[in-house]
Amino acid sequence: MSGTAVVVGGGIGGLAAAIGLHRTGWQVTVLERAAVLDDAGAGISLAANGIRALDALGVGGAVRAAARRQYTGGTRTPDGRVLSRMDGAALERALGTPMTGIPRAELHRLLQAALPEPCLRTGVGTLASLADADLLVAADGVRSGIRAELFPGHPGPVYSGSTVLRAITAAPVPLDTDFELTWGPGAEFGHIGFTDGRAEWHAVLAAPAGIRHRDPLAFLAGRFGDWHRPVPELLAATRSEDVLHHDIHELVTPLPAYAVGRVALLGDAAHAMTPNLGQGACQALEDAVVLAAELAAGPSVEAALTRYDAVRRPRAQSVARAARQAGRLGHRLSHPLAVSARNTALRLAPSGATINAILRHANWTPPKLP
Repeated sequence: MSGTAVVVGGGIGGLAAAIGLHRTGWQVTVLERAAVLDDAGAGISLAANGIRALDALGVGGAVRAAARRQYTGGTRTPDGRVLSRMDGAALERALGTPMTGIPRAELHRLLQAALPEPCLRTGVGTLASLADADLLVAADGVRSGIRAELFPGHPGPVYSGSTVLRAITAAPVPLDTDFELTWGPGAEFGHIGFTDGRAEWHAVLAAPAGIRHRDPLAFLAGRFGDWHRPVPELLAATRSEDVLHHDIHELVTPLPAYAVGRVALLGDAAHAMTPNLGQGACQALEDAVVLAAELAAGPSVEAALTRYDAVRRPRAQSVARAARQAGRLGHRLSHPLAVSARNTALRLAPSGATINAILRHANWTPPKLP
C-alpha cells in the first residue's frame, strides 16, 4: 500500500517516519515550523533499539560511522565515588550493537540526507490536514497541536518538576569515560563524548518551571564547580551562548490511542517522556519503523494504523512510566537519608544489574520493511 503522506514535524521522529514511508513507496512531504530545530545544539545517546531502528530504515551504517561507541561509563557521586559501571562491551555482546553518542545536528543531517531534497519544507507556519494527503503523521512534539485537536479532553503535557541546561563544548575535552552520569541531591550532571573529542554535557535540576539565569555558565559553575572532574572542565570548555535551557514536560496521562482514522501520532506527540532512560528518541525511531511496516502490510490506512496503535502504545507507555520512576530514584532525590539509601543499594547491586536494566528497554527487534 502507498499513497501521499504529510509528516508534521521535522525532528528525529518525523524524519525517520518520512524515510520509512519513502522507502516503502509513499510520496512524502515533511513540514517543520522552525528554520532550525531548537535542540540542534545538543547531543544524544542511542541505545541498541534506536540503532536497530535506524538499520531497518537503511541509515544505521551512516550513523554508526559518525557516532562514538560508548564502552565506558557509569554513575558517580559528586565527589567521584563510583555507584555503578556500564560495561559497553558486554552490552554489545548481548545486543549485537553498542550504545553510541552523536550530536543531534549530525543525526538530523544524516536523516535529511536519506530523503529526496524536496521532501522537507522548513519555516512552514501552517499545519496540514487530511485534505492534503492520504495519511497525516503528527510528529509535532510535546506540545502537539494535532494531538490537541484529536483529543480535546486530554490534559496534555505537564511539567515534570525538572529543568535541563545543556551544551556541546566548543573544544575537545579529555574524558576518562564515553558516557557518565553523576547524581547529587536534586541534581544530575552527565556527559556524552563525540568522535572529534568534544562532548555534550547536561545538568538536570529539580526546580520550579520557568526559572532562567542571566549567565547560565556562572550559575552552573557555582552549582557544580566542586564536583569531580571532568565536570568543571566541561563547563570551562563551553561558550555561554551555546547553552540551551528547557523545562522538561511529559505526558503523565497516557493517550487512549496513537491513531485516529488516517492520522498517526508519533514520538513526543504520542508519548513525551522524561529523559532519564535516554529512550525518547529511540522510542520515536521504533514508532517510525513500525508505522512504515504496518502501512506496507495494508490493506487500508485505517487498518494499518489500528495495528500500529496496538503494537506501539503498550510498549512506549511502559517505557515512559519506567523513565518517570528512574527520575524519582535519580536526580529528584534530595533528602540525605534517601540519597544515602539509593547510593548504598547501587553500590551493593550485582555487577550485571546495570546491563539488565538497559537490556529491559533496548532489546527490541524491528519489523522488516519491504
